[in-house]
This record gives sequence, C-alpha cells and structure tokens, in this order.
Amino acid sequence: METITILQAFMLGVIQGLTEFIPVSSTAHLFILSNWLGLASNDRLFAFNVIIQLGTVVAMLAFFWKDIWQIVKAFLLGIKNKKPFEDFYSRLGWLIIVATIPALIAGFLLQDFVKRMSSDSLLWAGIRLLFTALLLVVVEYFDRKNRKLESASWLDALSVGLFQVLAIFPGASRSGSTMAGAMFRGFDRPSAARFAFLMSAPILLAAGIYESIEVITLPNTTEFMPILMTGFITSAIVGWMSIRWLLRYLRNHSLYPFAIYCFIASIIVLFIR
Repeated sequence: METITILQAFMLGVIQGLTEFIPVSSTAHLFILSNWLGLASNDRLFAFNVIIQLGTVVAMLAFFWKDIWQIVKAFLLGIKNKKPFEDFYSRLGWLIIVATIPALIAGFLLQDFVKRMSSDSLLWAGIRLLFTALLLVVVEYFDRKNRKLESASWLDALSVGLFQVLAIFPGASRSGSTMAGAMFRGFDRPSAARFAFLMSAPILLAAGIYESIEVITLPNTTEFMPILMTGFITSAIVGWMSIRWLLRYLRNHSLYPFAIYCFIASIIVLFIR
C-alpha cells in the first residue's frame, strides 16, 4: 500500500501515544501495526513515524513543563551565581546532561548497525518485546523501590543514561529501559518514571528535531500534511493521557502486568512473522 489513510493515521497515532510512555515498546507496536495494515516501508511511512513520535515528545514536554521550566531557570541561575549544584533543580539539570551523553555517543557510533537491524522489523519487534518483559520482571523482583527523585546522584543519572542506550535498538522500550535503570538504583516506581521521562527529554527532542529536518526535505511533504497532522495531534493527546495514567497507576501497582503483556506479544509476533 503506497499511502496512509486518515483512519490508519489515527490508529497509528493512538498506538504511538499509548505505547511511547507505557513500558511496552512503541517502536515494536508501530512495526506490528504497520505490517498488519500492509503499509510499505518507504519515505512516507518514515516521515509519518517521525511526526507521530514528535507528537509524543510534545506531550511529554507539555506534561512536565513546570519541572522543565524550573530546571532551566535554576540551571541558568546556578551558572550565573557560580553555584551550579546548590539548588535541587539546578543539579537535576546537570544530571540530565550526564544521562544524555551515553545515548548520544552510542546513537552516533551504532547508527549504521541499528539501520541494518531494522531490515527485519517483526523479528526485532518480537525479540525486543521479550527482552523488555525479562527486564521488567528482573527489576521488579530485585529492586528496593524506596528512594525519591530528590535523592538523585551522578551515579543514578549515569545508570539511567546507560540503560537509555538500549532504546536505540529497534523495538526496544525507551520508557521500560530508563525506568529499569532508575529502579535498579532503588527509586520507587513513580519517582523512577518521572526521573526516566525527564532524563530522556533532551535525547527525544534532539532526535525529533533532527529527523523532522529530514522529513521537510522529502518531496511532496505538503500534500501529505493532513495525514501527518492527524497522526501528530492524536499521538500528542493520547501520549499526554498515557503519562497521566501511568504515573497514577505506578503509585500502587507493579510492572508485572506490562511484563506479562510484552511476553505474550513477543511470542505471538515471533510465531506469526
């Protein structure tokens, strides 16, 4: 199929919004749904996927705008006053930088290898779903889960950053990987989720802007705009609602249901591919 319809754009936007922040791998689900819909892997599908992923980035920035504003303000004031680590939000800004570095380096060094892995999208979707299931089970079973975000240290940021490297591979769950990195360091589930989302904001925004520039250079993009906007708006709205739901859910519930879902989904995908 050469083009994406409005209905398909809406469906893909819903899936992206639901699965970007819930630890079940948005990339894997987009691979699966695109294959099921019979959508050809071409420039238009690439452009569409970039735009709906940017929609969820916008959703995250909108949801955490108060935290982000405080971080930026405190970070700049800390530099100006030559006390960069005195304020919690200023220190958090530096921790975000530390957490971003590993993924930036890995993404640059492994970009060709990752592209080759994407050639068999369903295979890697199944493998990464299975890996996500195992990761969530391990982190739930062994973790202490009692620390709050205010206690975050340089080592915590580095741990989340290294786990974020896993998310550059096809089908990996960025939220699952980064939350696991925070929970391995002893953070409770809501703090781990908030920490993970804030730590991943710069890399997601940078990737979204970079890939959006590529989309702009593609031919006939303006003719495709209604489809792109349908997916963008849908993923942004659903993404915002997903973050809100997840943070409330994690107050009193474990990650085991997501692990079970990922395991079942991986078996189905690997069986039918």
